[in-house]
Amino acid sequence: MNKYELALVVNAKIEDDARAAVVEKAKEYITRAGGTISEVEEWGKKKLAYEIQKMSDGFFYFIQFEASAAAPAQIEQHVRIMDNVLRFLCVRKDEA
Repeated sequence: MNKYELALVVNAKIEDDARAAVVEKAKEYITRAGGTISEVEEWGKKKLAYEIQKMSDGFFYFIQFEASAAAPAQIEQHVRIMDNVLRFLCVRKDEA
């Protein structure tokens, strides 16, 4: 099992409960791919460096999880087509 981090930038113009539903859906995709979530960090609303889909703000979330090497590809496949996710990035964390 490798350690990974999924970073999500979620649309800031949606309601709080809709934003929470987006994060829950991403967590569901992780567990469905065989991963175990260890931590979810919410950084809150931040200004984006450049506009994405005509939006200048986004909510940032970082989800740490452990999973097999095949899981990130499955997770990215689902997150890529999610509504209200402006950007995402899944990276393997170093064993430091």
